[in-house]
Amino acid sequence: MVCSHFNCILNIVSMNCRARGVPAPTYKWQRNNWDIDIKTAKEHHSMVGGNLEINNPEKSRDEGKYVCLAYNVHGTIRSREASLNFGYLYPFTPEERHAVKVREGVGAVLLCDPPPHYPDDLSYRWVLNDFPEFITLDKRRYVSQTNGNLYIAKVEASDKGNYSCFVTSNSITKSVFSSFIPLIPQADRSKGYLPDIRVSFKETYALLGQNVTLECFALGNPVPEIRWNKYLEPMPSSAEVSMSGAVLKIYNIQFEDEGTYECEAENHRGKDKHSAKVYVQAYPEWVEHINDTERDIGSEFHWPCVAAGKPLPTMRWLKNGIPYWKGDLRFSSLKKEDEGMYQCVAENIHGMIYSNAELKVLVLAPTFEFSPMKREVLAAKGGQAIIECKPRAAPRPKLIWSRGTEIIRNSTRIRIWYDGSLEIINVTAADAGNYTCFVENNKGKANSTTTLLTTAATKIVLAPTNVDVTVGWNATMQCLAEHDRSLDLTFIWLLNGYPIDIDKDNEHYERAIMIKNNGELIVKNAQLRHAGRYTCVAQSIVDNATASADLVVRGPPGPPGGLKVEDIRNTSVVLTWSRGTDNHSPISNYTIQSRNFLSEYWKDAKTDPPVVDGNVESAKVIDLIPWMEYEFRIMATNILGKGDPSMPSQKIRTEGSSFFSCPLPREYHFGNNFGYVVAFKPFDQVVWKKVIVPQPDTGRYVHKDESMIPASKYQVKVKAFNNKGEGPFSLTAIIYSADDAPVERPRNVKVRVRSSTEASVSWQHILSPAITGYEIRYWPSRGREIEANKVQVSSQNFSVRLENLKPDTHYYADVAAFNFAGVGPPSNRLAFITEKAPPRQRPRIISSVRSGSKYIITWDHVKSQSNESTVKGYKVLYRPDGQFNGTLFSTGKHYIEVPAPVKGQYVVEVRVHSEGGDGEVAQVKIPGSLSLNPVVFGFFLTLLLNMHGKHL
Repeated sequence: MVCSHFNCILNIVSMNCRARGVPAPTYKWQRNNWDIDIKTAKEHHSMVGGNLEINNPEKSRDEGKYVCLAYNVHGTIRSREASLNFGYLYPFTPEERHAVKVREGVGAVLLCDPPPHYPDDLSYRWVLNDFPEFITLDKRRYVSQTNGNLYIAKVEASDKGNYSCFVTSNSITKSVFSSFIPLIPQADRSKGYLPDIRVSFKETYALLGQNVTLECFALGNPVPEIRWNKYLEPMPSSAEVSMSGAVLKIYNIQFEDEGTYECEAENHRGKDKHSAKVYVQAYPEWVEHINDTERDIGSEFHWPCVAAGKPLPTMRWLKNGIPYWKGDLRFSSLKKEDEGMYQCVAENIHGMIYSNAELKVLVLAPTFEFSPMKREVLAAKGGQAIIECKPRAAPRPKLIWSRGTEIIRNSTRIRIWYDGSLEIINVTAADAGNYTCFVENNKGKANSTTTLLTTAATKIVLAPTNVDVTVGWNATMQCLAEHDRSLDLTFIWLLNGYPIDIDKDNEHYERAIMIKNNGELIVKNAQLRHAGRYTCVAQSIVDNATASADLVVRGPPGPPGGLKVEDIRNTSVVLTWSRGTDNHSPISNYTIQSRNFLSEYWKDAKTDPPVVDGNVESAKVIDLIPWMEYEFRIMATNILGKGDPSMPSQKIRTEGSSFFSCPLPREYHFGNNFGYVVAFKPFDQVVWKKVIVPQPDTGRYVHKDESMIPASKYQVKVKAFNNKGEGPFSLTAIIYSADDAPVERPRNVKVRVRSSTEASVSWQHILSPAITGYEIRYWPSRGREIEANKVQVSSQNFSVRLENLKPDTHYYADVAAFNFAGVGPPSNRLAFITEKAPPRQRPRIISSVRSGSKYIITWDHVKSQSNESTVKGYKVLYRPDGQFNGTLFSTGKHYIEVPAPVKGQYVVEVRVHSEGGDGEVAQVKIPGSLSLNPVVFGFFLTLLLNMHGKHL
């Protein structure tokens, strides 16, 4: 809180403190760690409830850090600190300021030099000649809100006058003027000069969610244009440029907005550039806070308390308002004196947060009142029986089991567990009877009895057997069971360990329910996804029996993978791939298909040899069109049919070639004396020139005329003729007369590294109709340029993504334009280094806790190794179990809240996000049918500390 002398004199400062507890808490306040004695300073201090009021506050007496303490018989808790400061803004010194003389056309800076003040939240304006004639800011004039100086990029004659810096303190609503500074433009006008950035931003640390302002202004003639960008990354969506380009404001800044920001000032005489890093950090926030807890005396206890923040917060503990421990809090053996009010404090350079809870250490005689033993327990013969004995007692009681008058001890068939439970294995009819649990500690004794009843065991008498079917056929998985007739029997089927929802998937599953004790399952219209291990579970409320068998579904092959195009020639390429699944039937052959921009449909491609055998993983595709962009896909075939196609290959362009004929086939000549009429004319003329081409087998015509202008636009059309007459003209095509290969290099080529295996290259268009496209070359710096990888794109593109790069590798890249005559000169070579590979370590999920209608998933922070990319955050996929699509979240925290599933099981996948890409997946499954009821303990105390005008 900031108090001005004016605001606080004859006023009251109020600091609010509220707490809840039984009995009601008492309050006291401290200033600078000293108790405030309310009784001896009644005129100056007073308390209403827990609120502290200061009458007529004074800087020398009241400035400092205040803390509220609330206490009752259960203990004491301490609020976080609140600061009371007194704001001030002194007047400017009255000394006369020197005149500033500057040539017209040259820049000028008028210094504000604000007087001493507190806090540092000043705003600045400048007055010209008379108040309140404030100067108007534009591209030429700017007032920095960092130091208050007035910057004029280019002084003009109209700028002559007397200037005063007007300073306002927003906290104490006070303003002061400086003495006037005369500005005298000189008539000796400057002809112009380079941009000179005078207002620049420093390395900036921002808190998550804050608004960040960066300033950049340059002197120069002509007045420079200011441009902003983020180095190698797009600008944040919340970024806004104002003040004629001098101010960049990033609203609600996020972790992904961290990076290097650049401002560039440019006029026709040159450029000036400035850059600095913006770091995004975060105030501490709870991942897991402490709650009121009861524990037995003498027991071990770890009290987890986890916070996130940037930098990562340190943890410390208070007990009854006094410093107690740093780091993890663990008790090896609780004592009664460990009881009290505890506060977990998470703190980093940006602040601290408190979590308050009471620890009760229980001491009581054994009792079964809160957890009585069951009157009867059922167990199947030959199975297992567990009788629980869990009285409430502290310290932990000694425990003895008896059957009648016989004391029970551990044996090969009977075991007493640490938690008091009695386990009997290989149960027989003779085990039936009454079992009593006796417990005793130093506070008293108690006992309770349970009757054990035995039943016949459940058995599967007709187990499922392995079945082999073809896609589309039905399969029957048999299952018949015997069980105790006094109990109900149900059947559940599992596929690869997961329950089958027969009602939901009734299109493919059906249960035979006509015969008693029969759990037969029919798989209808079996598909490849239905193959796997089927388990029949016959269960009663006492026991269950299982039996498993495999269902093999044979079908067409799966799609091949890893399709690559190699050895690109003018009419052929070589394809390589990896085999897909054969789905239990050998692959007999492959079909290769291609498509180009002439058609959107896939067509079977010719290969050499014509039949691609099912045992090979490469093939040569022939009879392609030169200088044509293609993509390919491949399908595998077996005796059960043709499988799904692979993913399309990357688009490639075949190499160029001399012209070759593509005449009409003979079956379309329709008569003798067959030939062609070729008509053409310049695009802007009317008269068509016609040429007869009598050769029926030719498919091209070359017209030579030295008067033709290179790269000129022409219209061309062709029609056929025979001895019966002429056919119709074709559609008119637009072509260009021959030209040399491009001579211009692409400009403004940039490389942006996207991950450890991807980068994007962009460039500025070359404005020439003779350009067909662009060729991008890239190769490792340790490799040979002659072996560079090449990617070609059409002239409509100005960027391309390079894929399958090696992590942490130095590459070179360049861009060249091409046309039918060849490839032009390349751009300047650019060097770039791919990011390090993403961390291989999976996030270790440490807890999955339901809280009301949400689940809180928490994981350990992943630390990257020296050869791995720095962790930037985490991606979390929330999806239904068995499906691949879901909701994707991004977070910089080590936890996330997701909705609790209403129905069915969900999977939460967590992976690291880094500059090198995404890491390995860790996952946890959360059920939709479970609920968690919070336990409410005796003493609940929360503390809320407010200050007048500010929440702390």
